Amino acid sequence: MYWRRIAELPTWMRAVMLGQLVSAAGALAWLYLTLYLVQDRGMSAQQAGFAAAAYGVGLVGGNLGGGWVGDRFGLRTAAVASQLTWAITCAAMPLAPNAWLAALGALAGLCGGATRPNLSALVAISLPAERRREGIALSRTASNAGFIIGPPLGGLVAAYDFSLVFVFDAVTSLVLAFVIWRWVPTARRMHQAAPMRGSLDRSLLILLAMIVVVDTACRQIYVTMPLLLRDAGSPPVAYGVLIAVNSVLIVCLEAPLAIRLRSHHALRVIAAGSALVGLGLAVLGVWPALMGAVLAIIVITAGEMLYKPTATAHVADLAPEGMVGRYSSLYAAASVSGMFLAPALGGVAYDHVPRLLFPVAGGLAVAAGVVLALTRRAAARDALPSESTVRRSSGS
Repeated sequence: MYWRRIAELPTWMRAVMLGQLVSAAGALAWLYLTLYLVQDRGMSAQQAGFAAAAYGVGLVGGNLGGGWVGDRFGLRTAAVASQLTWAITCAAMPLAPNAWLAALGALAGLCGGATRPNLSALVAISLPAERRREGIALSRTASNAGFIIGPPLGGLVAAYDFSLVFVFDAVTSLVLAFVIWRWVPTARRMHQAAPMRGSLDRSLLILLAMIVVVDTACRQIYVTMPLLLRDAGSPPVAYGVLIAVNSVLIVCLEAPLAIRLRSHHALRVIAAGSALVGLGLAVLGVWPALMGAVLAIIVITAGEMLYKPTATAHVADLAPEGMVGRYSSLYAAASVSGMFLAPALGGVAYDHVPRLLFPVAGGLAVAAGVVLALTRRAAARDALPSESTVRRSSGS
């Protein structure tokens, strides 16, 4: 059943999924950036941190603006251009002087971030509404499968020559650019982009705000959970295994789960996923040990599998014709906001109130789920005809 549904996808989308797998397997440059800058380029940890932060700022900007470019010039054209410029910045990193690395990192983040909303929009417009969550989940599955392969491979490449990590990333990015150029039909360009209307839907604004909260909380598993495990006496390899478990679960279960839940209201599924993320973080607060982290990762991953593909597809559903790219950009920017909020907030909290960090982060994610559930109920209530309207209609 599951594999038959994959076979029913458009040929170009299956090709792009394969390209995403290859590209994700090679997405090593920025994973190893800080270590490279300190070990091979002789920079201090602070200087390397500034360069990595510049990349994060660029990434948010690329996610926010990429879809607007796609709506204006075509999603396919924008996706290819962003992958090509990303490849160029990767290849330039080992050659650039130290003084240029922060600016180059920001440019790389801008280019790399622009790809995501355009690919999400391409998936959204190629599938009927009832299959969008499934398509987004399958796209994420391809990327996560690459992430399972990539880090160990990157470690081997870095041991031989760290500069090759950037070359490898550039080459795999060119593979994805070629796949998009070769197989994505030009006919899949968006209709002429309409000007942005006066204000965004209230429920969309609430959703985006809650996604910022949940993403910032969820990314503590990358920022402060390693510190928690270190302080609990666990070896570094234990954290690596936990992150691999996260990717394996997503690869195996996210798409089938999206198929099973496709008939459920999107905000209900997103709210449940947010709450699960919060519960998983709360587990770390009451059980700050390796086994507690194992349970937390399983629960948090379940929450991710519920809310991430559903929210991506739901935002595309809300987009007016010709504006799927820019709506996807709004969601993409919200969904990576934790990349710079989580380290800043989590690092300070772990230094000063480590016992409160995970309970508070979990509580915020649960609260976001509650807000989304109430938003869904309010929307459903507003959609019903008022009692007076019904009475007038029956009287006439």
